[in-house]
Amino acid sequence: MSEKLQKVLARAGKGSRREMETVISAGRITVNGKVAYLGDRVEGNEQIKIDGHSVSLQSKEDELCRVLMYNKPEGEMCTRKDPEGRPTVFDRLPKLESGRWIAVGRLDINTSGMLLFTTDGELANRLMHPSQKVEREYAVRVFGEVTEAMLQTLRAGVKLEDGPARFQKITYRGGEGRNHWFHVVLSEGRNREVRRLWESQDVQVSRLIRVRYGDMELKRQLPSGGWTELNLQDVNYYRKLVKLPLETQSKVKVDEKAMDNAKSRRIRRSVKKHQHRSQQATRRRRS
Repeated sequence: MSEKLQKVLARAGKGSRREMETVISAGRITVNGKVAYLGDRVEGNEQIKIDGHSVSLQSKEDELCRVLMYNKPEGEMCTRKDPEGRPTVFDRLPKLESGRWIAVGRLDINTSGMLLFTTDGELANRLMHPSQKVEREYAVRVFGEVTEAMLQTLRAGVKLEDGPARFQKITYRGGEGRNHWFHVVLSEGRNREVRRLWESQDVQVSRLIRVRYGDMELKRQLPSGGWTELNLQDVNYYRKLVKLPLETQSKVKVDEKAMDNAKSRRIRRSVKKHQHRSQQATRRRRS
């Protein structure tokens, strides 16, 4: 049975389905020596190349869906390589024998917290797509006076330059002076949407942390800059959430312990070693 080319490439870990559509439209993909076009379908036995490089295809049955939870620190870019040499969220991820890690959405350089990565482009695409209405929750520290009328406006919706937007839920979490913490919930991931919504009410976001994606929260003991691979149950939670077939296998051992203090300390030491090596490399480039 044939499938759309972008879907096959996404499953092979070459990017999200949306990213692959862009690559196809740019004429960068060939199928059996001919330039591919959007709408093309493949059986899976064709010779497919991206920018002249052969793509190793995997069948639905052979591909193992893996998902990482990453605690992104402020200052990291959500890109594979930064022309200015700044650290990226991909720098510390485990190496893969085939395919690549795909980020489920983005967090801007000044936003920290929960970021998901997966080897399954179709899963990434569905988790990001607005039609799935997957909730994202953020802890936000805002600077400025916040009134109940402003909160009602943010719940009802405001018009941004790329269309109407609103918070589905806003919960006050305390504060003092002109600094106040709120938890807000969205079901889409438009560029800087949380910040722009608050700025529409003339208050500034001074801290922004993603704490939940779907019903799964950022693991409290996961250090900033650390990652952990989700077990089969958690992977299947996300697959079921977006109506994908469930996995039967996982790279995570069934008897592997959940996040505990000892594992958290090991991750923290690994993060510090990576940061030290990165600082040394930066100093060498500058000298």
